[in-house]
Amino acid sequence: MGSATAWQLAARGQRVVGFDRFHPPHGLGSSTGRSRIIREAYFESPVYVPLVRRAYLLWEALEQGRGAGLLRPTGGLVIGPRHGALVSGAIASAQAHAVPHEVLSAADVRRRFPALQPDDSLAGVLEPRAGVLVPEQAIAAMLDEAARHGAELRYEEPVLSWEPAADGVVVHTGRGAFAARRLVLAAGAWMAAELPGVHLPLEVQRQVTCWVQPSGDPALFQPSRLPVWLWETPAGEMWYGFPDLGDGPKVARHQGGAVTTAQTVDRQVSGEDQNPLQAFLASAMPALQGPVTDAGVCLYTNTPDGHFLVDRHPDCPAVLIASPCSGHGFKFAPAIGEVLADLAMDRPPSFDLAPFALSRFAGF
Repeated sequence: MGSATAWQLAARGQRVVGFDRFHPPHGLGSSTGRSRIIREAYFESPVYVPLVRRAYLLWEALEQGRGAGLLRPTGGLVIGPRHGALVSGAIASAQAHAVPHEVLSAADVRRRFPALQPDDSLAGVLEPRAGVLVPEQAIAAMLDEAARHGAELRYEEPVLSWEPAADGVVVHTGRGAFAARRLVLAAGAWMAAELPGVHLPLEVQRQVTCWVQPSGDPALFQPSRLPVWLWETPAGEMWYGFPDLGDGPKVARHQGGAVTTAQTVDRQVSGEDQNPLQAFLASAMPALQGPVTDAGVCLYTNTPDGHFLVDRHPDCPAVLIASPCSGHGFKFAPAIGEVLADLAMDRPPSFDLAPFALSRFAGF
């Protein structure tokens, strides 16, 4: 979100300085992992559909003129109990916004996508526009555009503190003090700690991502035969995954990870981490029970209700708070960056931000 905001503001001719405690793109936060899903029949709420449609347009604009594509259409499939959160939510968003989709029986899913083996108690929703974003290349492209338009990007320079000033804010890092008219805080999992001047109702979860070698026919996992997918089990667990994009199929659990912090998270993946994955694959994707060939740790920064947080600081309107996205935000990055650029320039945003307001939580 910070990279997208820097791009959008710099492209509008604003003077921009961006700070990062690391050098993005990096694997220490929530925004890499080689592949990210973009989807339109948004089960979380229909309010996201206009926002993701804007994000599609901005991703496409960003990748124009670049050799490597940032967005690869594969189609997308959600699977779960017919009246569960995933399937019913996807149908509700699709119907509310006329998103092209098909409702499939479990037998339809097994026939059309034999890598997936849901039992007859489940159903599916297929949407043709869903696909894969390449996050590392996408972040690099946004930063390249920000720099091309004059943004000063300062890496390996954590923000230590900030304070209100008469005409905006002053930001302090280990290398100096910087005066600005507006400050955008989009520090991901670091927002959950005692970020200077802000205490937010956020919780960080450790989520494990695995690349798995097929035990059955590898052809079943090619993008031509398998879309990106999300799967809700009858017990309410959610999993998601990708076809083989060159490193093998990727699978991970959505939510339910151990509570941690950005500073103390265990970044080593153990056999114990893989046990729930193997149990899920045994019932859902029996042709994908080979060894785990690679794994990583991603951080989810969750709000109490699972929705985004995009708002002004309650005590300092010159400060904008953004990006705790509860594990489902990457696809929206350029659209959120555009919204934050509007707010920073005191323009009315193009989308209703009420669902993302800090005031919805007690004490704010």
